[in-house]
Amino acid sequence: MSKTFLNFKALLAILLVAAVFPWNQTNAEAAKNTFDPFEKSIDEIANALNAKQITSEELVEYYLKRIEAFDKQGPAINSIITVNDKALESAQALDAERKSKGPRSKLHGIPFVVKDNFDVVGMPTTAGSAALKNAYPTKNSFTVQKLVDAGAIVIAKTNMSELAASYGRLGYSSMGGLTLNPYNLNRDASGSSSGSAAAVAANFAVFGLGTDTSGSVRGPANVTGLVGIRPTLGLTSRSGVVPSALSLDVTGPLARSVKDASLVLSAMAGTDKEDKATNAAKQHVQDYGKKLNASSLKHARIGVATDFFGDNAEVDAITKKAISKMKSMGTVVVPVTFSKQSKYLWTPVLGPVGDAEFKSQFEKYLSFLPSDAPKTLQEVIDISESPEVMNSATPMNPARLEGLKTALAKADDLNSKEYKNIINQEMPKTRKEITKIMKDNKLDAIVFPTMSCPASNRFDKEDPTYVCKAYDTYAASYVASATGFPEVTVPAGTVKAGVPVGISFLGTAYTEQKLLDLAYSFEQAAKARTVPVNTPKLTK
Repeated sequence: MSKTFLNFKALLAILLVAAVFPWNQTNAEAAKNTFDPFEKSIDEIANALNAKQITSEELVEYYLKRIEAFDKQGPAINSIITVNDKALESAQALDAERKSKGPRSKLHGIPFVVKDNFDVVGMPTTAGSAALKNAYPTKNSFTVQKLVDAGAIVIAKTNMSELAASYGRLGYSSMGGLTLNPYNLNRDASGSSSGSAAAVAANFAVFGLGTDTSGSVRGPANVTGLVGIRPTLGLTSRSGVVPSALSLDVTGPLARSVKDASLVLSAMAGTDKEDKATNAAKQHVQDYGKKLNASSLKHARIGVATDFFGDNAEVDAITKKAISKMKSMGTVVVPVTFSKQSKYLWTPVLGPVGDAEFKSQFEKYLSFLPSDAPKTLQEVIDISESPEVMNSATPMNPARLEGLKTALAKADDLNSKEYKNIINQEMPKTRKEITKIMKDNKLDAIVFPTMSCPASNRFDKEDPTYVCKAYDTYAASYVASATGFPEVTVPAGTVKAGVPVGISFLGTAYTEQKLLDLAYSFEQAAKARTVPVNTPKLTK
């Protein structure tokens, strides 16, 4: 064999090696660069992390860029109160842990946002109040800690209606100003979990946490094209969360899909020794997202709550179309009606309970804060009325301030016959009524428009296209609040103004899996979610 041929063979081998290895490297880089987190699910992102197509650090950087581009500039959604300055550091540590030990769960290294009434160490818990701007908690809330233990990363805390009550200014607070709806900047993002909903809809994080007293997860999810879960009262903890009324309060997830919301609910639910309401939770928590049944509507009996129609033609049309879709899938639909009281539970139940409970429960929460934070409701009122706050660009909503003064005056109502009657008679009576309707009609769930009108005008800007005949567009939400029963809202369509509309599935206690199956079945068939026009994919 000639020397020339051997040299040629060696050269060919070198060329092949040089060709193969850069090709592999180039393709690895190409695979990495092709993963775009925009609108991606938890499963998709977890798979990309496992396949090394992206790192958690890069994920955090991606969402921080979107927050920078869209939250305080551009459309200025204004959903974020505080960005976590430790998020990148946490991501780096979780990337290293993934490499050495593997992921803790599907949520390992995945960023989420937290409504600013949940305690997160290193960040103030303002609950939207300028009076609490220096209220730094000493430990995470139970639900946040569970998610952190699963490897999720708090990327930011979100704006909310001040102290979780809107009083006509949905998504407005003295700490954060007004959150806008990313689908239509002339409309609000409902309340009070406005910031979490707007942030998740705008792809500032993969999912978010909210609290729901009388519709505060479901309303914002409804108007921002999200899935929102109000769990059975007692399935998720409220410790380390600024209370509104613990007879009504729950914590729940907001996400862009039923699967994502289900995965988060499973991770955050459970028994917490600091919240007695959760004593039975460990007996009921399931892996809700494991086997969601896309064909569950085929065999379902659904009650349609006819009392919550008639306030907006577009919402009615979208809801009726959704019901027709279910029928076409094999669902048996049964019209149902509620008692006069259950049609509007604010005045006889929710309002009085909130006024009676707020002061004592709020002050108990304040007692755990460091010594330099306010310790009484009166102190919070005084700071809110100070020239510093009143003369700022975002003074407290005057109606919210009056609401605090009402709660201060009604603090003794905890001992009143009216309050005790509501807790011991009226709320159980409502539970019995809904349970009887479900049992008599052999229903799997009751369905209705989550809100009877679309997202409303922002309080500071009139939109003449908004039409609503409702005395209270949130009336349907009060049923789950007064009973403690679970409700899931899922996107169903979009009105001409561009804002989403959702439908709700209501069930009896601890029927989350059934409701999520039904919502998933509808979601997969309807595919109603759209992407907000004001927060599109970023171009490189």
